[in-house]
Amino acid sequence: MFHGMDINAPQSIFKYLPVLSFTECYIYQMDILNEKIVNLPTNKVAFLERGYEMPEGNESWIAKHIDVFRTDPFRSLADQLERHGLLTERRIQMWRRVLGFGKKALFCTYEPTRGFDHKLVSQISTEDVMKAIHLKSFDYRVLNLLLYQLRGEKVNDLHMEFLSISEFLVEVSDDLFDYEDDVLENNFNILRMFVRIYGPSTAPVMLAKYIAEAEEKYDSLLKTLDPQLCSSYQRRCEEATKEGGNISGHPLGTWSIPPLIIDEELHRSNYLNSK
Repeated sequence: MFHGMDINAPQSIFKYLPVLSFTECYIYQMDILNEKIVNLPTNKVAFLERGYEMPEGNESWIAKHIDVFRTDPFRSLADQLERHGLLTERRIQMWRRVLGFGKKALFCTYEPTRGFDHKLVSQISTEDVMKAIHLKSFDYRVLNLLLYQLRGEKVNDLHMEFLSISEFLVEVSDDLFDYEDDVLENNFNILRMFVRIYGPSTAPVMLAKYIAEAEEKYDSLLKTLDPQLCSSYQRRCEEATKEGGNISGHPLGTWSIPPLIIDEELHRSNYLNSK
């Protein structure tokens, strides 16, 4: 709807779907590869980085891609977009921000066989966490920029800013819903990070503060949208909330911070033992 396209018009969807789906699949492949590398024991990562292949299926796949991932993971995607005249400076800068933050973003994991990198963890700030949660949805922004270009339209910066805040709130909501799963799977989660930075008693309060500030900005930007677009967007959000199983009675759902897991390693151990 932010591009003035009719979702019920197949010709509009399938005209742009090949480029958009290829781009999204490529980004997801990089994300999966990153998770697999992060969750490998250190000795295996070093083994693969030296160019040796492992017999296991996943590790053999990682070995074939690890060099590209460590040097220029978006090169192949950029080459494809460049061939179609779709590689803009704005998109290049977005990828550079993602890659530049990539090393520090690895603070989100804790692998018992490795232990914490205490030096790195001590350097993590709330600003780092907020950057990370925003970067989680950078693929939406890439796709939106692509769609503007495919349609020959100028980028609407107001729409991009509004959607960025909306995506942030969705990411936080997803992290709260997936909190226990992310602890078990050792994934990045904003609540996990706030607990590490602020401690269990203060973390929920600080997270609520950031949510409130984002909601205030969201409401302010929402009022600046075209009235018809604003109405359509709100209606779609209410539909999505219902589809997601909202039972709170509020049309957009309510915030709920789950019980904190203080000793994550013990929680994972107990979970594995119960299985």
